[in-house]
Amino acid sequence: MVNSFNEMEWTANPGFKGGEGTFYNKVFTDGVNKMMHGKLPAGASIGYHMHEGNCEMIFILEGEGKVIYDDSEMRVRPGVCHYCPEGHSHSLVNDGNADLVFYAVVPKQ
Repeated sequence: MVNSFNEMEWTANPGFKGGEGTFYNKVFTDGVNKMMHGKLPAGASIGYHMHEGNCEMIFILEGEGKVIYDDSEMRVRPGVCHYCPEGHSHSLVNDGNADLVFYAVVPKQ
């Protein structure tokens, strides 16, 4: 199977999971797993949340920002992959000047 995110429209998600600004995404799901192309404009964030029953992997494509993961904070940039295992919490924040663009996978959504 091949999914073309280039053929999908961006969906606006204001205040996603309690975050700041608007998070944009293109999503494919088979009802069990979710793959997402995401974009956070400068100043936007995905709110801090826990993964229960699933995990998440986020691969950064463009821009810079930070991940808040449990009790730590880590910088992210293109080529970095953040992994949030089941039972842990995280947030993605664009504190840069350009869009933060990434792919994310949530198995067993």
